[in-house]
Amino acid sequence: MIAGIELGLLYAVMALGVYLTFRVLDFPDLTVDQSFTTGAATTAMIILGGGSPWLATAAGFVAGALAGLITGLLHTKAHINGLLAGILTMTALYSINLRVMDGRANLSLLREDTVFTPLAEAGVQGTWIGIALFLLGVAVVKVLLDWFLYTDAGLAMQATGDNPEMIRSFGVNTDHQKMLGLCLSNGLVGLAGSLVAQYQGFADIGMGIGLIVVGLASVILGQGLFGSRTVVMATLAVVLGSIVYRLVITVALQAGLNPSDMKLISAVLVVAALVVPQLQFFRRRRERHLASEAARLVDDLTDTPATTKAGA
Repeated sequence: MIAGIELGLLYAVMALGVYLTFRVLDFPDLTVDQSFTTGAATTAMIILGGGSPWLATAAGFVAGALAGLITGLLHTKAHINGLLAGILTMTALYSINLRVMDGRANLSLLREDTVFTPLAEAGVQGTWIGIALFLLGVAVVKVLLDWFLYTDAGLAMQATGDNPEMIRSFGVNTDHQKMLGLCLSNGLVGLAGSLVAQYQGFADIGMGIGLIVVGLASVILGQGLFGSRTVVMATLAVVLGSIVYRLVITVALQAGLNPSDMKLISAVLVVAALVVPQLQFFRRRRERHLASEAARLVDDLTDTPATTKAGA
C-alpha cells in the first residue's frame, strides 16, 4: 500500500502536466505517451554514463519539454490539427527513444545511484517518512505550478484555453501560449518519467504506452471527487486523484487480477468518473450547492448598501 502511495505521488507530477494541457489549454495532447519515456530514457542514459542523478533528472524535464515544443510547432506553425500533431510527435518519439537508449528496449538502474538512493540507504523509502518526503517534493511542484498560473503568463494561458478569440483581441499571441503550455506540460511528464524510472530501477521503451489514460483518470477522478473551483483546488484534486487511482490499481493487483487487465481498469475508472457525476443524486447536490452560492451572493449584495450607510 505504501509503495502504491509513493507511485501515486510520482505519477501525480505527470497528471499535473496532463491537467495543464487538457484542462487549462483545452488541448488534446497525446505526446504524453512517449514524452514520459523520453524523460526516463534520457535520465537512464546519463546515469549509466556516470552523470549526476540530479542533473539526469533535470535533463529528463528538458527532454520532455522539447518533445512538447515539437508538438507545439507542428500545431501552431505547420497548422496541423492538435490531436494529429500529438500523434505524429508520439509516433516519431518511439524511434527517437530507441536511439536515445542505444537501441536497447530496457535499461537497468538497479546498481546505479539515483535521487532515491539516499532514502533507501537511510531506510526511509517504503515508510511513512518516505511518503512525507515524496509529498513534500510533489507539493513544491504543485505550488510552483499554482504560482505560474496566477502570473500574467499563466492567466494569459488560462484565457487562451477558455476564449482564444477574446485574449487575442488584447494582443496576446495564443500560439506562443500554446507552445509554452505544451513545453511545461511535457516537461512535467518527462520529469515524472525520470523519477519513475529511478524509483523502479529501470527505463523501458513501452513504459509510457497508454499513459494518457492514466493521466486523464487522475485528473477526472480527482476533480470529480474533490472539486475544481479554483486553480489551487484543481491541482490539489489532481494530486489526490493520482493517489486514489494508484491505490485502486494496487488493490486490484492484490485481489488477484492479471496485470494485463490494468489498462481495462484504467478505462473503467475514467468512464466511472465521467458518468457518476451525471447521476441524479450528484446533479441535485450540485444544483443545491449552486443555489446556496447564489443565495449567499445575493445576501452579500443586499447587505452592502446597509453596511455602507451605517459606516457613513
